[in-house]
Amino acid sequence: MAWKKSPQEQQMNDHDPRPLILIVEDEKELCRFIAGELSEKYNTAIAFNGAEAVEILKNREVHMVVSDVVMPVMDGYELCNFIKGNLDYCHIPVILLTATINLHARIEGLESGADAYIEKPFTTELLLAQISNLFSNKELACESFMKSPLTNYKTVAINKMDKAFMKQLHGIIMKNLSEPELSVDMVAGMMGMSVSTLYRKVKALTDLNTNEYIRLYRLKKAAEMLRSNEYRVNEVSYLAGFSSSSYFATSFQKQFGMTPTEFIKKQRVRSEE
Repeated sequence: MAWKKSPQEQQMNDHDPRPLILIVEDEKELCRFIAGELSEKYNTAIAFNGAEAVEILKNREVHMVVSDVVMPVMDGYELCNFIKGNLDYCHIPVILLTATINLHARIEGLESGADAYIEKPFTTELLLAQISNLFSNKELACESFMKSPLTNYKTVAINKMDKAFMKQLHGIIMKNLSEPELSVDMVAGMMGMSVSTLYRKVKALTDLNTNEYIRLYRLKKAAEMLRSNEYRVNEVSYLAGFSSSSYFATSFQKQFGMTPTEFIKKQRVRSEE
């Protein structure tokens, strides 16, 4: 049976713009203490075992999970396996808290897909530093992916399930690349998922909505075509699905900080070095 929130916890603001960290720990006082320590910087939710955590994951948009390993009902490894094996949640970073980090524990944790370990007892400063590091790495990866014309999606899709999702999404957009009217509804239908599910997944991986991501993919494919020197700029704009070469040039410069012509010149200089 899922843990019932107290009235105070029921009042937690789901519209809090700060990232939501789910703390999973069967020692209730420790769980609440960790939540209190993190609450200055982050929105928090708590669960006292993995099964309760799963219910929260289903109902709230969680950005990171900090979980004990040894718990009743569903332990930390089982919870991590559930998260990393589910397309809806596999992008969520997981930090495991464990009393022993021996070789066997490390192997079991790696197999479950954990992103980081912290050995008990630990300081709040260490936990905050690890959380900040994981969020910062994600932010840097997204920024690099969005601002660099030739950076691959694998920068933001780390695990196999996310890579498979992105590969399927890219395949669908690629087949319809020259179609300016390609819509989110059409893409979601071809992906076999709802518009809202597609939005949540794309947003979680790239920090872009689905329309923004489709446009970014068009621009990245355009950059690949420009680099090949096989097409003129106006041809590339058409092949990439833009309604006009002027709109394409404006979009390219806004996204990558250079015009298509400047990008071509830059690639030529690099090839001559």
